[in-house]
Amino acid sequence: MGRWCLGLALTAAAASVVAGCGSTRSQSGKLEVVAAETFWGSIAEQLGGSRVAARSIIVDPNTDPHDYQPTASDARTMAGAKVAIVNGIGYDGWASQLLAANPSSSRIVVNVGDVLGLKDGDNPHQWYSPSSVGKVITAITAAYEKADPSQAAYFDARKHLFETRGLARYHELLAEIRHRFARVPVGYSESIFQPLGDALGLRLMTPYGFAKAVAEGTDVSARDKQTVASQLRHHRVAVWVYNSQNTTPEVRQANQLARASHVPVVTVTETLSPEGSSFQQWQVAQLERLAAALHRATGR
Repeated sequence: MGRWCLGLALTAAAASVVAGCGSTRSQSGKLEVVAAETFWGSIAEQLGGSRVAARSIIVDPNTDPHDYQPTASDARTMAGAKVAIVNGIGYDGWASQLLAANPSSSRIVVNVGDVLGLKDGDNPHQWYSPSSVGKVITAITAAYEKADPSQAAYFDARKHLFETRGLARYHELLAEIRHRFARVPVGYSESIFQPLGDALGLRLMTPYGFAKAVAEGTDVSARDKQTVASQLRHHRVAVWVYNSQNTTPEVRQANQLARASHVPVVTVTETLSPEGSSFQQWQVAQLERLAAALHRATGR
């Protein structure tokens, strides 16, 4: 996957937005909320309930957010947001550029990187970190309450409901995997899995360079490829986890070797899949697959 910002496309899209074209509320009186990607957009929609009109720019699971080319329609959508949510951390620079090209003193921007104190070069895939997800939930709720103070009690109630009921199975699985499979060695194709693997207490064995190169679309070193192959061939990892939305030749080779070596293989995706899933439906399905694979590998 390429990782280059397409400045000309951004300029063309932004230029098509006339000043003042965006309303901060929908015709129904709801707050207009726009997220660059569905993993944050799904959470934003559930936190907002009936008081927000939330949408995401990228909804197709086959679209790569890193090098997305925004349209004129995307620029208008972003310009009209009362609350805009971007990932930051070098992940979706196109979204921040659209906002900068159409400034508004009344718009509230939730930049996940800023919320978490992370910068370009840090792992941007923080929707795979349970602790980061919790902080972003708090930040989105605070943005809603700032945008519409009269509904603060409602947004607080939505936050409590989402955390205690919406994410109940998600938190249950996180705790179960941490308890049953702590320190089990696991291999993984790229850095999207690292925040989750660390949170689960798994022993992540893949060389950092391999996972980073696959995620960024750069060349994987021969040494890192050999290390991954040896780990799979000699069962130094109990499970192999790969991003099915980014199967580079190196990943395909590792997948084939894992299956040939009878190492259980688990798929994850970078964005919500299938399309239309909620954040928790998507994460729970992946965690259940991971727990089943770890059980097969360890008998625990």
